[in-house]
Amino acid sequence: MLTLWHSGFADGVNLLAIAVIAFGIDFFVGDPPWLYRRLPHPVALLGGLIGWLEAALNRPDRSAAARRQRGLAMTLLVVALAFAVGWFLSDLVRGFRGGWVIEAMLASTLLAYKGLADAVRAVAEGLEQSLDAGRQAVSHIVGRDPQSLDSAGVARAAIETAAENLSDGVVAPLFWYLMLGLPGLAAYKAVNTLDSMIGYRTPRYEAFGAFAARLDDFANYFPARLCGGLLVLAAAIAPSADGGDAAAAMQRDAGKHRSPNAGWPEAAMAGGLGLRLAGPRRYEERTVDDSWMGDGRAQATALDVHRALVVYQRAGALLAVGMAFILLLMV
Repeated sequence: MLTLWHSGFADGVNLLAIAVIAFGIDFFVGDPPWLYRRLPHPVALLGGLIGWLEAALNRPDRSAAARRQRGLAMTLLVVALAFAVGWFLSDLVRGFRGGWVIEAMLASTLLAYKGLADAVRAVAEGLEQSLDAGRQAVSHIVGRDPQSLDSAGVARAAIETAAENLSDGVVAPLFWYLMLGLPGLAAYKAVNTLDSMIGYRTPRYEAFGAFAARLDDFANYFPARLCGGLLVLAAAIAPSADGGDAAAAMQRDAGKHRSPNAGWPEAAMAGGLGLRLAGPRRYEERTVDDSWMGDGRAQATALDVHRALVVYQRAGALLAVGMAFILLLMV
């Protein structure tokens, strides 16, 4: 098993050093639009494969048991394929000097720190123009029906996405990279993409996506709690946020969320900003009657989205500094 103490690179560079560099690339560069206008993003390729397999296997005329079995088989196939591709690419660049640079660049494409920040900021800027512009911007980052959202609902959706996706798009990928290297990171992205596409409790996906949803719960268990703690620390050093309230809300409310993991970062963000997040919300095919995270005001604004981004940025900085500090202790 690959660990952060040994990576097998000819240069002797360990996985933690590569993780720091990969995060630095994503922190400052993100996904360059000029590149992905010419090449498909790895996650887009993964999504295309999942969509094709789902259409072929998840036929409505099949029984729930048959759909559940096919969903399990498809999930295992996609995750194993992603792991194998990650293993092949990592093995390809190992053994020659400088291969770790390529692996860091590959790993950075599977992180989503800058892209998420840019997308959430676009929601705040859209809301500052009009409700329609805010709805249009938030439709790119959430699955709920944007037309059902008022201005406060758009702002809350953006803030919830910033909190939850800091876990799913940054902390969890880095966690699994440090545990299992590039194969583990690729497999995690497969699990998370499967859950985002088929892990819903709707007539179409409830049976077919059941295993994918449970696997995603397992993969995010520790990262979500780490992310919640990170957001508490970030709220403690961010202006107009409160670390004590973030910790209290997380301890009180995280377990009430319908997701075993999403409540940790969402409750921490809600408490830190003095807001209420989650709660009842409308998706295209269903209504979710969830508990509120935090006990503050529900009437969030574009200014609150900017405040959430400050906490998000502090959390990213703390994550980078923490990994770099551990790396220095290892030298």
